[in-house]
Amino acid sequence: MSQRELIEPHKGDKRYVRRDENGRFTESDDVSRSLSQDVRKHASSKKPRNQGDKGD
Repeated sequence: MSQRELIEPHKGDKRYVRRDENGRFTESDDVSRSLSQDVRKHASSKKPRNQGDKGD
């Protein structure tokens, strides 16, 4: 699984994306939604850096 990267396609729209081996987007999450979900849930296991959305 590739690392998430932060992009800003236009001003005010920041999102985390993952790319496949060809550089195409495979997954995209809005920053505010991603951060709000992280606050609500406590992961039961540690994940590698930039893989935080993969916790259970």
